[in-house]
Amino acid sequence: MNSLEKDVKNFMEGKYNMSDFNSYQRSAAKTAVYDDAYKVIYPTMGLVGEAGEVANKVKKVLRDKDGVFTAEDRDAIAKEIGDVLWYCAALATDLELTLGYIASQNELKLSKRKANGTIGGSGDDR
Repeated sequence: MNSLEKDVKNFMEGKYNMSDFNSYQRSAAKTAVYDDAYKVIYPTMGLVGEAGEVANKVKKVLRDKDGVFTAEDRDAIAKEIGDVLWYCAALATDLELTLGYIASQNELKLSKRKANGTIGGSGDDR
């Protein structure tokens, strides 16, 4: 089992630490090079753009390869997801939030929805 497979296995088994998110966020903050006048706005716009790039790469696999993802496709998409993650970290920092807090709140919200049988559907208050 290679390191990626081990990492995915550990993640799927719930063996991850919220502090890992915060560690990444601190590291990402060291590479933020936009003016304070653009706080919140700059990472929001970057997040939207990078999410579009992820979608575009997935679309091309669906269109050109009948939805069969190669290792090369996964690596290319992983790079774009990494850019999405960076912008999420920057946005959270600008809003004085931590990724660990955001992840734990999201995990709690989804576990409540699952327990209530409302994981599907739409709307914030379900």
